[in-house]
Amino acid sequence: MSTTEIGYGSNNPLRDELDKRLPRIAGPCGLVIFGVTGDLARKKLLPAIYDLANRGLLPPGFSLIGYGRRDWSKEEFENQVLDAVKDRARTPWRQSVWDRLAEGLFFVKGDFTTDEAFDALAKKTQELDKTRGTAGNWAYYLSVPPDYFANVCDQLERSGLAKADPELGPEHNGWRRVVIEKPFGHDEESARELNDIVNKVFPESSVFRIDHYLGKETVQNILALRFANQLFDPLFNSHYIDHVQITMAEDIGLGGRAGYYDGIGAARDVIQNHLLQLLALIAMEEPVDFNPVELQAEKVKILRATRPVGPFAQTTARGQYTSGWQGSERVRGLRQEEGFDPESTTETFAAATFEISSRRWAGVPFYLRTGKRLGRRVTEIALVFKEAPHLPFGAGQTTAQGSNMLVIRVQPDEGVLMRFGSKVPGSAMEVRDVNMDFSYSEAFTEESPEAYERLILDALLDQASLFPSNEEVELSWRILDPILEYWALHGRPEDYPAGTWGPAGADKMLERSGRVWRRP
Repeated sequence: MSTTEIGYGSNNPLRDELDKRLPRIAGPCGLVIFGVTGDLARKKLLPAIYDLANRGLLPPGFSLIGYGRRDWSKEEFENQVLDAVKDRARTPWRQSVWDRLAEGLFFVKGDFTTDEAFDALAKKTQELDKTRGTAGNWAYYLSVPPDYFANVCDQLERSGLAKADPELGPEHNGWRRVVIEKPFGHDEESARELNDIVNKVFPESSVFRIDHYLGKETVQNILALRFANQLFDPLFNSHYIDHVQITMAEDIGLGGRAGYYDGIGAARDVIQNHLLQLLALIAMEEPVDFNPVELQAEKVKILRATRPVGPFAQTTARGQYTSGWQGSERVRGLRQEEGFDPESTTETFAAATFEISSRRWAGVPFYLRTGKRLGRRVTEIALVFKEAPHLPFGAGQTTAQGSNMLVIRVQPDEGVLMRFGSKVPGSAMEVRDVNMDFSYSEAFTEESPEAYERLILDALLDQASLFPSNEEVELSWRILDPILEYWALHGRPEDYPAGTWGPAGADKMLERSGRVWRRP
């Protein structure tokens, strides 16, 4: 009998809840995807659902309802899902898995404001509760622009979809959850308004805000690296760390997203969510337990203590890429991208300095940077150590040695690198840098699940550890807003050629304190 048939759900009496090694299999449930015809659903969500089914982590009666404006039949929707799965799924194709998954695929046509469409959706969920055994348990994935959050939430409440169906009886005491994609607001005030809209319909415990970076295996490994090893965590403090660099670099331009991106920019798109979340994980204290409440509490403490460092003219930098060489390809600049206003001051590169007011991190600057059309695609966290307080070596013996460094590579070459000084073989005493490199692909045979795969499963299992709370979202905006307000009033972004590592102002930003950016 398979584990799916046994049912390692959250209420399985045979499961040891303390044993986190067992497969986490969702209990009876269904998922509704609003905006199922969009790129995110096709490229990420639908393939992730197939991969979950292929790994045996979804219940036998799992049902997926796509909601959108297309006039699709069940068969046409199945074909759309099949194309997405065959194009993007990470696990091997298995016809038996697809056949079972396809039985639970349905489509409801509608927009985000029409009562009749949501009434039809409610009728379909009630039907599936009885015919497919979803037991009144439904998650709603809002893969739609934030402008539609209020409409969808209001309609979910009006149609009764936001609460369990009382007609199912006490034996089907179903749950309702909502999964929300970023961007979640464009400043603290708008984020608080969106939180109020969502929480008016769904309690905070039922709201899951997606930050796909938190679903990456290497991001989760930050917690294991720090708190499962005595080797590292005692060094994570101002006695040993000189500064921390957190980088998310992309080698692609805006392309067809130029119109959407204009007015958002690199800081709002990446620093406010991804990078500040990475900062919180690196800097947080050890939680009492690895449950959602304790993890979120420790992250909130760090975000409350985090402040941008001024004066912003010297401690921040922003830029827009111009034409240049991306490898061997000549690429156009931002102002030549279709749909982008040439006079826009929206940045494609952003860098800023932050500090954490705590005993552990007092005096340690955190440098965060992100950009498009940079030297290569990479996301990493580099903890740069202070120099040894005393060096018993003569002049010239350590000139080839740089700072000790611990680098956590989030993508694409997932792993951890340690850089330290070692004696060069020979009769003379000369020290230079060497690397000790751990790679996920070499150390483990199994492939890491895709981030959306992990996050969708966590939402179905009511595991909120990897989802930012509303307080985290609002605090992140509070940290970033002063920089955004300063940039809005002062000048415009610097130019930087595509294929480089950003504008000159970013290098000067660190040079003022005698530091340099790491070149990944």
